[in-house]
Amino acid sequence: MARTPAPLPSARRRVRGFEATSGLLKDQIRKVGESRGFAVARLLTHWPEIAGADMARITRPVKVGYGREGMGASLTLLTTGSNAPMVEMQKEKLREKVNAVYGYAAISRILITQTAATGFAEGQAEFIARPQAPPAPNPELLAEAARTAAPIQNDELRQALERMAQNILNRRKPKEG
Repeated sequence: MARTPAPLPSARRRVRGFEATSGLLKDQIRKVGESRGFAVARLLTHWPEIAGADMARITRPVKVGYGREGMGASLTLLTTGSNAPMVEMQKEKLREKVNAVYGYAAISRILITQTAATGFAEGQAEFIARPQAPPAPNPELLAEAARTAAPIQNDELRQALERMAQNILNRRKPKEG
C-alpha cells in the first residue's frame, strides 16, 4: 500500500515568504500588555529609551493601574531597595517622560515597589547577585584527592576522579562539637 504524497502548498502561501516575528506576535503581545495595564506596549519594549540608560538599569515598569474615577493612572516601577531613594527623587521627571510617550497626561503618579537584589525576573545585571569566585582550594584536600586517584593508569580517568574527589572532600564538613 503506497501512500499518496501530501499536496503542495498553494502558490498564494509560497509568495508570502517569511514574516517578521514581531508581526506574528503583535496581537498576543498587545493582549498580554493590556492585561497588565500597558495600553502602549512601547513603554515596555523601549524602556531604556524612555527612562534613560541610567534609570532603566535600576528600574522596570511592572504595571499601569487605573483608578476607579479614571483620573490618571499609576505606573508601578520595580527597583531594588538601595536604588529606591534615587528613583523617588527622579520620579516626577520620569513621569513627564512616560507621559510624552502616551501623548497626554496618562500617568498621574508613579509607585515604587522594592525587591531584593536577586528577586528580579528579567535578568538585568543590576538585579542579579553576582556570583562569587570559588575559594582557593585547600592544598591538603588536593593532595588527598591526588593520592586517592593515583593508582589509576589512564590519565583522563585519573584527572576526572581527582576532580570528583576534590568536590566530595570540599563538601565534607567536620562535625564540631
